[in-house]
Amino acid sequence: MSELADIVDDLIARDALTGATLSKPRRSDPAHYAKVTVDPVVVRDARRYRWRYHYAARTTDEHLAPEETARRLVHLIGGEFRQAHLRATDADYQVLADASGTKVLRRPATKPVASRDHDRRKRHVLADGVAVPFLVELGVQTPAGKVKAQRQDKFRQVNRFLELVEDVLPGLPAGRLCVVDFGSGKSYLTFALHHLLTVVHGREVDLVGLDLKGDVVATCSALAQKLGSEGLRFEVGDIAGYSRLDAADLVVSLHACDTATDAALERAVRWNAPVILAVPCCQHELLGQIQCAPLGPLLDRGLLRARFASDVTDAARAQLLESVGYDVRLVEFVDLEHTPKNVLIRATRRPARDRAKAYAEYRRFADALGIDPALERLLVDLLPERA
Repeated sequence: MSELADIVDDLIARDALTGATLSKPRRSDPAHYAKVTVDPVVVRDARRYRWRYHYAARTTDEHLAPEETARRLVHLIGGEFRQAHLRATDADYQVLADASGTKVLRRPATKPVASRDHDRRKRHVLADGVAVPFLVELGVQTPAGKVKAQRQDKFRQVNRFLELVEDVLPGLPAGRLCVVDFGSGKSYLTFALHHLLTVVHGREVDLVGLDLKGDVVATCSALAQKLGSEGLRFEVGDIAGYSRLDAADLVVSLHACDTATDAALERAVRWNAPVILAVPCCQHELLGQIQCAPLGPLLDRGLLRARFASDVTDAARAQLLESVGYDVRLVEFVDLEHTPKNVLIRATRRPARDRAKAYAEYRRFADALGIDPALERLLVDLLPERA
């Protein structure tokens, strides 16, 4: 390991590491990450490395300083992973770790040097200093395009959302898009989505924002008219009873409370929507349902039970969507310091998925915890066991 430590320390010290991938974990626990990728980035003008942990159905990120990155790379390679690929400006290093020790193979560089500004650009689809009409009207930017100090969090949230939408654009069909935003509220993200699709990507859209509050819908409708937002409209209505469309290409549901998220997911599935984006909120339904004796020390403590119930709810939703033909990832929406509701369910339709296997895994999960989620009841006629 001393050779590996020397190489890693040298790459970090020279700022020569352009990326790393750690694979072939020693443990096969599905709750543990199966792969780790590392990339250099700039965060608030400081040199950092973005660590991305790839789990079975989600990814999580954290940014580490160079010294901590060096220590963690050496610790994980050989300790938790049997293989690693280190990319540098002047060479690639293939690391193989087995019972006989750790071998490092040096090869010519195969990948161009990554721009460490990439992370910043990707996460800032809308740039500070460039006026965007809807952000000016909503009070996030000044007329000159400067983001107001007290609205920095909202600006970051909007950009993070647009980054996640850009990731799924290849899954949307060609031609005019039909998009539905359930529970659009004050519509920061609805206007942002319209801007991304029409202004940034030049797509034609029919985008409807649905909300229960008539006064909010009236305000948003007036703003859409003022901005000349072609194809964008707002309607008063309930998610569960919405039936004005027969199909949609992209369904968005952000912070719909408790089982309202399930109603939005069901509607999207029955529309056969190619892409679904949902940020759940207030997951109370399963709080009183979960029963599992071995988990007593966790379930008997109210705070931990509530946190666990939220995770169980989203895990069940993800697995049920897998069971009806979607590829699902749970990704971080915004940093926890900005909001505790930070998990986004990103689902893209994959007709070739093994639905029966996905449902069997869900059934074992649900039975072990004694839960009967709303989404299962809503999709009961579409699940493989009953198809």
